Amino acid sequence: MEETRQLVETITQGIQEKKGSNIVIADLTNIEGTICKYFIICQGNSPAQVEAITESVGDMAREQLSEKPSAIAGLENAQWVAMDYADVLVHIFLPDVREFYDLEHLWADAKLTHIPDLD
Repeated sequence: MEETRQLVETITQGIQEKKGSNIVIADLTNIEGTICKYFIICQGNSPAQVEAITESVGDMAREQLSEKPSAIAGLENAQWVAMDYADVLVHIFLPDVREFYDLEHLWADAKLTHIPDLD
């Protein structure tokens, strides 16, 4: 569990490194039948920023924890990128796509932690 918490912190730093905003961590550990323990949801303001955040998260997790995602989906158009770290799923959205899918609402019974933007 400690390794998972470290991964969540490192991913959050990777997002902040590229000015990703509106970060929400959904703790799914007490919900039956979930595919992972945590969702980390954030947004970038352009496809280029979404790509930069994805790269930053991948680099930090690899360099600091030797963790690599088992899959990355959505980089082709970079409107919604999902990174799968088994216990942690990272979702990096453009604002309007995030609003449309509203993942926070889907997991409303999870404990949600809102991380303040750095600027």
